[in-house]
Amino acid sequence: MTDPARRAPSDDTWRPLYSGSERRAAAASFARTTAIVTALIVAYYLVPLDARTTLETVLLLLCGLLAVVLVFGWEAWMIMNAPYPRLKAVEALVATVGLYLVVFASVYHIIEHDSPGSFSEPLTRTDSLYFTLTTFTTVGYGDITARSEVGRVTVMCQMACGLLLVGVAVRLLAAAVNAGLAKKGREP
Repeated sequence: MTDPARRAPSDDTWRPLYSGSERRAAAASFARTTAIVTALIVAYYLVPLDARTTLETVLLLLCGLLAVVLVFGWEAWMIMNAPYPRLKAVEALVATVGLYLVVFASVYHIIEHDSPGSFSEPLTRTDSLYFTLTTFTTVGYGDITARSEVGRVTVMCQMACGLLLVGVAVRLLAAAVNAGLAKKGREP
């Protein structure tokens, strides 16, 4: 039986499937991805989300979504120029989705803080993140629901943007990976 991490070249000697530089790149990518998730979560819990007006909350949401689009665009450009485009695509997806989730969790927390009763139960930061994640993954346990019009409109916005993020972003990331691989002369 052959070890799947090894392959036999034509001269019948055994060599690793991945070179040392590829393993180091994968380890560095994993470390960056972990750092991105950690930084987003720490920022979410540390950034003050004091009372805001409805207009300020809407502006926060719009600016947050603009930031998601800008981060996504930057990451797509980075994928096309990365030595390992597939690894960079994973980082890009984590950064984009993570930022997206933190933006909506922040907005839900502000909505509940400014208008108590907007959701079926009071939302702490953790509850807001939980609600955002269950909505994004379409699990929707039903334990937390939006009651106010502002809450429902925000949830609808998250649902629509989530569909766009999954549908469009994944397709664009795949195209960026293929372009990056083609640029390096490797098979997509």
